[in-house]
Amino acid sequence: MRKNHEIDYEIHGEEMQCVEIELDPQETVIAESGSFMFMDEGIEMATVFGDGSGRAEGFFGKLMDAGKRLLTGESLFITTFTNIAAGQKQKATFAAPYAGKIIPIDLYELGGKVICQKDSFLCAAKGVQIGIEFQRKLGTGLFGGEGFIMQKLEGDGMAFVHAGGYVLERELAVGETLRVDTGCIVGFSGRIDYDIQFIKGIKNMVFGGEGLFFAVLRGPGKVWLQSLPVSRLAARILQYGTFKGKEEGSILGGLGRMIDGD
Repeated sequence: MRKNHEIDYEIHGEEMQCVEIELDPQETVIAESGSFMFMDEGIEMATVFGDGSGRAEGFFGKLMDAGKRLLTGESLFITTFTNIAAGQKQKATFAAPYAGKIIPIDLYELGGKVICQKDSFLCAAKGVQIGIEFQRKLGTGLFGGEGFIMQKLEGDGMAFVHAGGYVLERELAVGETLRVDTGCIVGFSGRIDYDIQFIKGIKNMVFGGEGLFFAVLRGPGKVWLQSLPVSRLAARILQYGTFKGKEEGSILGGLGRMIDGD
């Protein structure tokens, strides 16, 4: 039997998605600050200290929850949305912060635990705990791209995370291994073993342009991968915003733009 609130949902859109959460009376969804889009009249919004799961007891417990969120790069506070309308279902909608996909995760079906990127959490049913997962291996923390701390979602309710570009879902069998660019990992179920592997070959390291390390994911479990990490997108935008292209500032470049109609 589930202990977390049982919520219904519908995901809208393609490149810029939002998730519509349907709440029965007294049901609650928790959401990351800044993700709110709109809600029905019968929903009450409140800002709470910590992760909003309601499991922390006393001020010290809430302070610990808030500290964990701070370590993962999130706000000390989280927003709750509760249906207070008597006998009526109400809806609240939350939007992804950049182009990509929203991934629905049923923690009940995944053993109650999922590890994900530090900034990927969007919203979840009340009762889902948002914590931290420390990398157990020194090399993984130093070179794995995510540092020593990743985000941990625990419980038996629905949670929603967002990713950049297109999202691929892979189910790894026992002992099956997948080597991935460290930035392309969105999350993985709790039984997946996460490590790093040094890229072999001098030419690959110097001229490959893919960094020095792979992330190595070993099954059994489920893995979510993104085609466009936001860090890669930001780096490319910064590159074009900082340096002029080869044709810019040249006579040929000006003629080329005129021919193109720019």
